Amino acid sequence: MLKPSRWWLPLLAALLAPSAFADTHSATDPRIDALLTQLGKVRDISEVALSPDGHQLAWVVETQGKPSIMLADADGKNAHSIGLASKPGACSEDDLAWAPDSRHLAFLSNCASSRAGMGGSKQPDLYVLDTQSQAKPVHLSNLNGYAHSLSWSPDGKTLAFLYVEGATRRASALAAAKPALGEIGVEGIEVERLATVSAQGGSPQLVSPAGSYIYEFAWAPDSARVAYVAAEPPGDNNWWIAQLYVQNAQANATRTAIVDPNTVSGSLHGLQIALPRWSPDGSRIVFIGGLMSDQGSTGGDLYSVSSQGGAPVDLTPGIHVTPSWFTWNTPQSLLVDQVSNGHVQLAEYAVQADSAKQQRVLFTASGYIGGGGALLAPSFSADHRSIAFMQSSFDKAPEVYAGAVGDAMPPAVTSINADAKPSWGKAESVEWDNEGFHVQGWLLYPANYDPHKHYPMIVNVHGGPSAAVIPHWPSVGYGAVPFSTLGYFVFMTNPRGSYGEGEAFVQANRKDFGYGDLRDTLAGVDAVEKKLPVDDHRLGLTGWSYGGFMSMFAPTQTQRFRAVVAGAGIANWQSYYGQNLIDKWMIPFFGASVYDDPAVYGKSSAINYIKKVKTPTLIVVGERDAECPAPQSFEYWHALRTLGVPTSLVVYPNEGHHFFNPTNQRDVLQRALNWFEKYLPPSE
Repeated sequence: MLKPSRWWLPLLAALLAPSAFADTHSATDPRIDALLTQLGKVRDISEVALSPDGHQLAWVVETQGKPSIMLADADGKNAHSIGLASKPGACSEDDLAWAPDSRHLAFLSNCASSRAGMGGSKQPDLYVLDTQSQAKPVHLSNLNGYAHSLSWSPDGKTLAFLYVEGATRRASALAAAKPALGEIGVEGIEVERLATVSAQGGSPQLVSPAGSYIYEFAWAPDSARVAYVAAEPPGDNNWWIAQLYVQNAQANATRTAIVDPNTVSGSLHGLQIALPRWSPDGSRIVFIGGLMSDQGSTGGDLYSVSSQGGAPVDLTPGIHVTPSWFTWNTPQSLLVDQVSNGHVQLAEYAVQADSAKQQRVLFTASGYIGGGGALLAPSFSADHRSIAFMQSSFDKAPEVYAGAVGDAMPPAVTSINADAKPSWGKAESVEWDNEGFHVQGWLLYPANYDPHKHYPMIVNVHGGPSAAVIPHWPSVGYGAVPFSTLGYFVFMTNPRGSYGEGEAFVQANRKDFGYGDLRDTLAGVDAVEKKLPVDDHRLGLTGWSYGGFMSMFAPTQTQRFRAVVAGAGIANWQSYYGQNLIDKWMIPFFGASVYDDPAVYGKSSAINYIKKVKTPTLIVVGERDAECPAPQSFEYWHALRTLGVPTSLVVYPNEGHHFFNPTNQRDVLQRALNWFEKYLPPSE
């Protein structure tokens, strides 16, 4: 998943007209409607929070399209809704944070608000519920803007959070970008700062400097200091050059730069940093450093640095897994959620001054896990003996899992989506070797698979490239899993550049986008075809973001794919560099700016080889995509149309890189399913 802008052309007016969506469903396969209806019934679980004493469990679950909060015993029993909503789904409540006393639960709610917030919704405020009394939640603070990532100080006296005062959009490059109006790069810049509120309530106090955009933070054990990752605004652009700071948790306090990856020597130079975590004695901070393509898609090695500053130390050089989240569980050990060969593992690491060694894998999850906030982040009790998280897989829809930390996965403690059954085929992990790399991917069989028949196969390339395909239950929005329901093999690869095989594997596609990773993917296709009845003359290709780029680029390098759906793609890295608002992400991957080395950008630009493309291609993108700008999709579509290649471009109004409108989420998937049925029919 990459990053960019959106300024443009009168052409949009016609493509965004309501009539552009009018005939989408006229010839829809009834199986598509049934599939979309099935997916739409699944309720998303976005947060899970275990109380510090391990006795209570809270989670946020989608209810009639709105997030609502449930509270239960740690084993999921006696679950009941809490908050201010007159009934679940009447308003929005989320962003959970337990106080250290395991009694008070902070959250955001717009249920009692009459003030306008972002996007026409009501403004959320900050509340605290005493879970041991019958009293209603206490209003802690009025807010005016976007707040998230609530976190109590260890002494329970202060609540901190990230806050964009007067925000007009969510603080994320995934959100729809603001219209590019006025003086660009000067007017309308929104800054996310660290704010605090006393446990007794009051107005938010802005702690971090006004000229610094804060991406994430962590309290020190002494409750007096915070560590945070920050850069100068604009925030969407500068995360890739962010530094680690320490500051007293007071307004106007002097901060200290602890790590600057842009100037440091060694393996961290020029890379990205995330997840700062203080050691229990406050003497050092451990964080994840690596080549990361997106804020929030965290992966790399574990690094350590003194909380007073100094040279950072790579604790895990040469490992063949990708740590994505961790927490200290003792002064000498970490619990680490890591990606290994397409799976999520919880592992224990012994930590010394200059190294962290894996001691054991506690369990391997059957799918994607998370608790809200950071990628793959579970929730632990204060003694780290209990754990809770949401999990979904190709076989099971999202549920809350909770139990003791041990050598086995804890059980599901909810049955929110118990009626959801997969309509797609079985999944299996596929592994192969190519050019000295070990590569892994996930293969879904066609629904109702018959080994005596030959089937088409759709290859899906994930976004990033610094990411990984992990088993998960699909949503109504765009994704590859539903193609299996209609009779396709679906092959989701984790080629070089992906998480799961170590940092050297992640960095192996630097200055090589579309080449080595494509060869890895094609080698995986060959491996599948050697053992299963896949018709090589009926291969399709799809992907979103970086996968959208690959879906545009691969047909310039090979004629094996007979139909393509490219979501939020990149057609021309050279023009993209000048269009996007987040050009800082590109230099770590390309090695220089486009002005210093245009050839390395041109080498991976599909537009430079466009006359080789013969593949019918559907192109879809959000009008206000702040990661992969729509002009890139226009450029590719215009070229294919001029060259007589069957193509269609659909631009979705007011959508960013991630679609939020349920109608658009449904429409984009339905169009993709229809496109493959037309140009790559599942029947022979």
